[in-house]
Amino acid sequence: MIDVTAADELSGAAQARSNVKRLAAAQALTGANSAVIFATGSIVGATLAPDISLATVPLSMYVVGMAAGTLPPGAISRAYGPPRRLHHRHRLRRADRPARRLRHPARLVRAVLLRHVPWRSLYGAVSQSYRFAAADGASAAYRPKAVSWVMAGGVFAGVLGPQLVQWTMDIWPPYLFAFSFVVQALVALVAMAVLAGVDAPKPAPADMHGGRPLFQIARQPRFIAAALCGVVSFPMMNLVMTSAPLAMKMCGLTVSDSNFGIQWHIVAMYGPSFFTGTLISRFGAPRIVAFGLLLEATGATIGLSGITAMHFWATLIVLGVGWNFSFVGASALVLETHRPAERNKVQAFNDFLVFGMMAVGSFSSGQLLANYGWSAINMVVFPPVMLGLAVLAVASFARRRAASQQVPEFPDPGI
Repeated sequence: MIDVTAADELSGAAQARSNVKRLAAAQALTGANSAVIFATGSIVGATLAPDISLATVPLSMYVVGMAAGTLPPGAISRAYGPPRRLHHRHRLRRADRPARRLRHPARLVRAVLLRHVPWRSLYGAVSQSYRFAAADGASAAYRPKAVSWVMAGGVFAGVLGPQLVQWTMDIWPPYLFAFSFVVQALVALVAMAVLAGVDAPKPAPADMHGGRPLFQIARQPRFIAAALCGVVSFPMMNLVMTSAPLAMKMCGLTVSDSNFGIQWHIVAMYGPSFFTGTLISRFGAPRIVAFGLLLEATGATIGLSGITAMHFWATLIVLGVGWNFSFVGASALVLETHRPAERNKVQAFNDFLVFGMMAVGSFSSGQLLANYGWSAINMVVFPPVMLGLAVLAVASFARRRAASQQVPEFPDPGI
């Protein structure tokens, strides 16, 4: 009996490590595809749109798709376990469509922006569950490492995605980026093959039912602060990142310059993940969130100080690090607001708020950039950051006060 149990534990640990490797690779490939979208979307959109203020519409469609795709995976995960192949079924049926348009590269680019991007965004939305899928089935001691390794896949994505654009953007002259989207479809097929071997366990029955109503959870000061800080962190980062490639082009810089900036921005977004969890454990999530928001404001300040390539690169890198601290810290705060049985609906609702607000920022970025310039993009960052810091301070004060009065961690509705 003991030998059988030990063998089962060893087998489970081996499977968990195998899952982590595959999910990290899939995260890298998915992130690389996202990098292609962000590096090219506004530039190509500017060539297709009747007005430059509409240049970021393709990226806005991408973000809208991500917002729409956050709630269904949460419900599916709650009932059946982490989704593994849902997004690839949609993706596979559409993977051959660009091939039918190869004789018309201009039509290919337009089709990718108007039709492929919304489906690609659903693919990106489901990939948000990879880090949680890595933790499922892993031992308690291995879970932090599992999440870290999957997040680390984003570092590789930051290198691979812009390089894909750099290697392929001129292959099909005079149609810039046409071949980049063809390669993107192939990358997604590779990701599908990698994920085919993931063994995601079905959640325990206790985690599939019960829990408090979502509205009751969302009224907690800690959840309000966590969600608001996430809503500030991710959309403000996305606002600047979405606008940066087109702004660099408007300032006379090259596509290679913008590719380099996006590449290191994504590396900066995910690189700190190796130690962000340790910092949160040592200093607490609220302090890390506050530091991250201040870094985002610092990045915007750098953006206001000049329009050279170095200014753009520094803005994007500092912004990426700030996003990591503030968004990962805000996610850690969300985890403190729910019970195990409530995790899927709460996390999905939080992501819906974040990506829904990102969509608003994406649609606004083109108008801001076209009518008011790069400086206006950076100025917009400051008021939300100040609001986030203020709400975070109020929630932290309320938590300390509740702790001094020994209020239960998750009070019953009648208390």
